Amino acid sequence: MTEQARTGVIDMNGAKYMQDAKGRLQPLETVRPQDQLQDGLVRKIIGYADDLSGQVSRFKGHSFEDVNAFLDLLAQDYEETRGGAKGNMSFMTFDGTEKVTIQIADHFDYGPELQIAKGLVDECLTEWSSDARPELRAIVERAFNTDKEGKINRAELLSLMKLEIEDERWKRAMQAIKDAERAVGSKTYMRFYRRKDGQSDWETITIDMAKA
Repeated sequence: MTEQARTGVIDMNGAKYMQDAKGRLQPLETVRPQDQLQDGLVRKIIGYADDLSGQVSRFKGHSFEDVNAFLDLLAQDYEETRGGAKGNMSFMTFDGTEKVTIQIADHFDYGPELQIAKGLVDECLTEWSSDARPELRAIVERAFNTDKEGKINRAELLSLMKLEIEDERWKRAMQAIKDAERAVGSKTYMRFYRRKDGQSDWETITIDMAKA
């Protein structure tokens, strides 16, 4: 890391400057002390964060390498060549107090058929206005609402599709939801757990700083 990146101070022929957000060089003596302190605070924390991020990245890579090496050895014991994508797996210590799990989560998106489904469902609810239970309306509202990132909640859509409703429009709507769904990728997660003994509940070993 350069001295400028570490301290935020630029030395030009003995004169010291700090660069502002617009790229302009400000003489160090004109920068308020509290702004200099805040700059130093952020640079210090980000420096540690960069180091920690690198450690986590290396840890993740080594952990998956170790798992793959173990699976290769296991495959040799059974005279089987390992290939293809791995599914969900769990590894545990002999005493049952530490566990590593690997989970693959698929990510889904929805096409324009979802809007057709919403129109059909709304049509049904309008016609059933006097008979439609408030719980049904709440389920529908949750299913078609997007979250803060503009994503549809797949679990809510699946709960909607489990409802046994015989109206043909409703059935077409559920088919439209199925047709709208498309897998757009997957992500593999490794999680870590510990417990005092084989009868205790598992406790998560937290690496995600937001959950620490």
